[in-house]
Amino acid sequence: MRSSTLAILSAASVLTAAAAINAPSERHAMHSSFLDSQHLWGIRGGETSSSSSPLQGSSAHDAAAASSAAKNERLTTSKKSQSSLQSPTSKILDSVHAGGASPEDTAFIGSANSNALQRKAQKARVENAITQQRDVTENNIRSPSSEVPLSVATNQQSLAESVEALVGQRKELEMENKRSSEQPQPPQEEHNNVNTTPTKKGPLKILFLSSDTGGGHRASAEALANQFQRLYPGTTYDLLDIWSDIDSSWPYNSIKNYYKSMSASPWKWRTLYHVSNTAVYAKFADLHSYYMNEGMIREKIEEYNPDVVVSVHPTMNYIPLFSIRKIADKYDKEIPFFTVVTDFGSGHCTWFNKDVDRMYLASEPIKKIAQKRGGVPDEKIVMSGLPIRYDFAAQADAMGDRTTEEGKAHQKKIREELNIDPSKRMILVMGGGEGVGSLSSIVNELYAKLRTQGVDATICVVCGRNEQLKNDLETRCWDTVVSQSLNSYASLKSRVVTKLLTPHASRSRRIQAALDRAAAKAAKGKDVAEVPGNVDVIPLGFVQNMAAYMVAADVLVSKAGPGTIAEAAAVGLPIMVTSHLPGQEAGNVDIVLDGGFGDYCEDPETIALELACWLQDSQLLDVMSNKARIVGHPHAAEEIAKDIGDTTHEVMEKNMK
Repeated sequence: MRSSTLAILSAASVLTAAAAINAPSERHAMHSSFLDSQHLWGIRGGETSSSSSPLQGSSAHDAAAASSAAKNERLTTSKKSQSSLQSPTSKILDSVHAGGASPEDTAFIGSANSNALQRKAQKARVENAITQQRDVTENNIRSPSSEVPLSVATNQQSLAESVEALVGQRKELEMENKRSSEQPQPPQEEHNNVNTTPTKKGPLKILFLSSDTGGGHRASAEALANQFQRLYPGTTYDLLDIWSDIDSSWPYNSIKNYYKSMSASPWKWRTLYHVSNTAVYAKFADLHSYYMNEGMIREKIEEYNPDVVVSVHPTMNYIPLFSIRKIADKYDKEIPFFTVVTDFGSGHCTWFNKDVDRMYLASEPIKKIAQKRGGVPDEKIVMSGLPIRYDFAAQADAMGDRTTEEGKAHQKKIREELNIDPSKRMILVMGGGEGVGSLSSIVNELYAKLRTQGVDATICVVCGRNEQLKNDLETRCWDTVVSQSLNSYASLKSRVVTKLLTPHASRSRRIQAALDRAAAKAAKGKDVAEVPGNVDVIPLGFVQNMAAYMVAADVLVSKAGPGTIAEAAAVGLPIMVTSHLPGQEAGNVDIVLDGGFGDYCEDPETIALELACWLQDSQLLDVMSNKARIVGHPHAAEEIAKDIGDTTHEVMEKNMK
C-alpha cells in the first residue's frame, strides 16, 4: 500500500470534479455507496443525495426551482463528502484495513504509477460525463412538445456549453498524457505489475492446515488470511491442526511438545531432522499416519466444508490431500489444494507433494529441492516469495528505497513516532517470540563496543515474553559492562581455514573488505574514540508493530527464522544472523550470505565488533540495503492470495455446471 494521504486526495478530487461538471445525482449515490464499504478500505464515505433531475418539472417555474435545488444539494453533498474524506479511519500500519478508496486509488496499487493512474481515472470520468451530458441534451431536443419552456431551453444551452468544456478538458488530458509518456519512467517493481485490487468475485471459505511448531507457520497463514479478506470481502477462514485437533494416537498427538523439547537441543533436532528427511522414512510415515489417522482427518475436514484448502506446514501435505480427494469424490465436486512453503532457503522433503494443485516457493534453492526431492513439475511451481504481514508491504511502499532522501525522511518520521532518537544509529536485537538465545551477552558486547568506538546508537532489544531479561536490562549497570569487555579484532579477518570448515557460504567481499579495514585500524591503536559513544538500551516486550521497528532500524540482529529474514529484506534492512536450527534454517543463513545483505556469527564479541564497523560505514549499509530489497517480496501474501482466490473461483464455477 502507498501513503494514505494520496488516497484521501485522490478520492476528494473525484468528488470535486463530479460536482463541477454537474453530474446527475445518481452518480453521488453510487460513489457514496462504494465509499460506505469503509470496513474494508478504512476510508469513511460521504452522504448521498436522491433528488430528481431538474428537467422533469411540469412548468418553467418548477423546472427552474428543481434545477436550483439540485445544484445546491450536489454542492452540499460534495462538500460533505470531501469533509468526511479528510478523516481516514485507518493508518498505514493497520495490517488489515489499510487501503485506497477505490481500485483506481494509487494507495492501492503503488505510487510509482500514481500520476498516470490519476490522469487515467480523471480521463475516464471526463469521458463518462461527456456521454451523460450529450444524452441529456439529445433527449431534451427530441422532446415531442412543440413549446419548450424558457428554463428548459436555458438548461439545454448550458448543457451544450458543458459538453464543449468537457471536450476541451479531454484534449488537455490527452496532451498531458502524451507529454508524460515522453518522460523517462523509474523502473517498476514486479509486484506493481500484478493486479491485486479487490475483486468483484464472491467470498471464499478457506481452511488452513498448520501447527504451532514455531511461530512462522501461523504467521504465514494469518498474513494470507488478511489478504483473502481484503481481496474477497466476506471471506471466512479456519486453521486446523490435523494432529492436535483430532483424537490421534501417539506420536502424532505429541508433535508440538516434541518440537519444543527438540528445538531446545540442537543436536537432538539435527539428528531427528536428517533421519526423517529421507524418502524411506517419509514413505513409512505417510503409510503409518494414513492407517492411523486418515479417517479422522477426513471427517474433521468435511465438517468445515471448505472451498479451498491451503497447507502451510510440512507434515500436512500428503494425508490431507488424500482426504480432500475422497471428499471431492463423495460430493462430486472439486476442492483445490495448495501448498505455501514457509521455509526460505531449504526445506524438509515432506513439503513437496507433486499432486497438489499449486505450490508457492520463496527462493531458487528451495525450488531445486522441490523438483529433485518431490518431482514437482514447473507448471505447478510459483515463485512468490514468503508471505509476510501486510504492514510490511505498507511500510515498504511508503519508505521505498531507504538509502534515498525520501526513504531517510520516512525512517526519521517512524523513529520519532517510536520515541527513538533520529540522530543516532539504531540496532534492533531479536530472539524470537520467547526472547531466547544469547541476547544478554550480545547486548552487553554491543553496548561496550559502540561506546568505546564513539558510535552514538540506540539498541532496541525485543525480549518477547522473557520478562526476566527485560527487567534485567532495565536495571543493568552498564559501566561495569564496559569495563569487562574485551577487544579482539582477529576474528574479523578472513581465514581460508574458516571458509573450508564452515557449512555455510562466506560473507560478501564488500563486507569482508570493511572488516579488514577495521582490523587494520585497530592494530594501529585507533579503535578507541576520544569521546565515548552515547548509547541507549531500550528493552521491549512482545512487539506488535514490528514493521515500524524494522523501518526505524539500521541493522537487525536475529536468529535465522525464515519469516524474520523475509520481513527484513522486504524493508531493505541488513541483518546479522546469530543462530539457526540445524536442518531447514541452515539454508536461510545462505540466503543472507549469498544475497550480500548480512553475515552469520555466533560469538557475541565478534558480532559487536562487526556491527560497530557496519554502523561507521554508511556506504556499506547502503549497498547491503539495496541487496536486501532484491531478495525481499513485500507483496508476496497479496499475490499468493490473489492467485489462489482466482483459481478457486474458476473451480467453483466448474462445480456449478
